[in-house]
Amino acid sequence: MTNKSGAAATRCIALSGGVGGAKLALGLSRILDPPSILVVANCGDDFDHLGLRICPDLDTLSYTLAGIANPETGWGIANDTGSFMDALSRLGGETWFHLGDKDLATHAERTWRLAAGESLSEVTAAITRRLGIETRIIPMSDDSVATVVETAAGPLAFQHYFVRERCAPAVTGFRFEGAASARVHPSLVVALAEPDLEAIVVCPSNPFISIDPMLAIPGIREALAGADAPVVAVSPVVAGKAIKGPTAKMMVELGIPVAAQSVAAHYAGFARGFVLDHADEGEAGAIRALGLEVLVTETVMRTLDDRVALAEAVMRFARVLT
Repeated sequence: MTNKSGAAATRCIALSGGVGGAKLALGLSRILDPPSILVVANCGDDFDHLGLRICPDLDTLSYTLAGIANPETGWGIANDTGSFMDALSRLGGETWFHLGDKDLATHAERTWRLAAGESLSEVTAAITRRLGIETRIIPMSDDSVATVVETAAGPLAFQHYFVRERCAPAVTGFRFEGAASARVHPSLVVALAEPDLEAIVVCPSNPFISIDPMLAIPGIREALAGADAPVVAVSPVVAGKAIKGPTAKMMVELGIPVAAQSVAAHYAGFARGFVLDHADEGEAGAIRALGLEVLVTETVMRTLDDRVALAEAVMRFARVLT
């Protein structure tokens, strides 16, 4: 099925951060026609390092959907080597942010293309095409948005907090520099208006540093709230713990209960449905009281079968909500 422009009609939009979101995006790509999926990647993590433009979430999504992601970490490229980092270390260079030798090619290709005047969307499309990815992956905006983590020790650029400081400083809040003047990606605007759209999925990514940077761009939150297709959010918190990353630690430091219902409350202004794990079934009533429909299912994605099963469950749920 195609839209008026002849492109594949969008059936599912997925808002995603890195590893957790990429797992669900992969599951969706196994049950839907890949060109009918639009994955919108968080770019608040993007930064310049060693003269290269690094886009961690875009790359994790690309490597995962291309089938080349490192299965042990969920990020980076499988069987990559570290000769560059070893040589850099001998020269006394900055080695706190690891760049694999194969991974470097992605950053170098992106950097020179951007310097030549291509947009991040154009560069991403070229890279995903070369990797054989049929699912459409776009940045949340072609304008720069940078996440700044406010901590008890002062503000930190996101990667300095996340990688260099290993999430150790206590978090007090977040800023998204550039978001107020950033423009919504036009492909997202078009997809939200498509009549064949069945679901807008908020992947199980960190609400504060993966999804909120998107919502900070003027118009996105309002567009999600006004979409005809249902917004379905998947909890990244199971049994009081985060599946991946510092979500739980951040919630504790921000004074927010580490519970699925806290995440549901975070999205209640625009989401219609919420997916939580069997371990948190006792929270379903409180989440329904927020005005959300609830699906209780297995949300922990250890295997490809788990990812496919969760994708199927999410899409069935969305169709009931339509």
